[in-house]
Amino acid sequence: MVDMSTQDHSPSSSASASTASPRRIVVITTGGTIACTTDRNGALTPTISGAELVAAVAQRYPEGMLELEVRELGMLDSSSLTLNDVDRILATIHEVLDDDSVDGVVVTHGTDTMEETAMAADVFHADSRPVVFTGAQLPYDHPETDGPGNLFEAVTIASDASAQGIGVLIVFGHAVLPVRGATKWHTTDPLAFATNAPEEPVRPDPLPLTALADSKVEIIPAYLGADGSLLDSAVAAGARGIVVEGLGAGNVSDEFAAAIDRAIAADVTVVMATRVPRGDVHAAYGGAGGGATLARHGVINAGCVHAPQARIILAAALAANVHPQTLF
Repeated sequence: MVDMSTQDHSPSSSASASTASPRRIVVITTGGTIACTTDRNGALTPTISGAELVAAVAQRYPEGMLELEVRELGMLDSSSLTLNDVDRILATIHEVLDDDSVDGVVVTHGTDTMEETAMAADVFHADSRPVVFTGAQLPYDHPETDGPGNLFEAVTIASDASAQGIGVLIVFGHAVLPVRGATKWHTTDPLAFATNAPEEPVRPDPLPLTALADSKVEIIPAYLGADGSLLDSAVAAGARGIVVEGLGAGNVSDEFAAAIDRAIAADVTVVMATRVPRGDVHAAYGGAGGGATLARHGVINAGCVHAPQARIILAAALAANVHPQTLF
């Protein structure tokens, strides 16, 4: 994690503030808290257009330093997004990057599911140019709103040559995080995201852009006494893949393990993540529900990514018809 609060990231410190031609950054806006204002009942609703969001940031850069373009995809609460919406965001990112004159992309997004959409973008991101996700914890009309600051820093990173070739990033609360392993760790703190990954997580080779909407993958949690009936129900409902949010380093009860075996026998792919905030999944324990036994039966290790991102990765693998293990 890079902490931008300890670095000089003002426009005057950037190489792009020289006499070189302006860096062209496209900002794709999707709604979220960064675009919200407070209604008469105190509820937050997205009301601020992409043009308004960018206008508040553009004036902070010296004239001629950046060319900012807005692509507005809607004003949605990210908790309401579907894989169809994610496909539309990904298609727009790829369409923007088809233009060689674009230097980077910023996506404004609600924090509830940002780590998932950003993970989807990373799975298919074969371009060296930066794609940066950001948002806000406080609405646009809050006196201490963090949205403009986050957007300013996201644009600054997206326009910086040092951000090229490292995959999709989340820039939020002065932190710069590779998306793989990133997770929203606090509901209200300005530093909304943390990472469970090493400093430079390994990125698998990106896939050609493929629609995710038809990949039915479910997340099933393990917990004390869980018997696997929820997993059986997901398989019966047509799930092609299951991400288990396992205990500890990736363990489940004996009954839950039996349900996993039934799923694999039905040609359903099963990935093991962990409900523990820190640490990788590793196959250490024996017994019917131990990680070592499950791995021998064909369960795939999610590594450092937690269940929401593992679901996106598995959905991408199934959609692209590649072995999921190659993406974890």
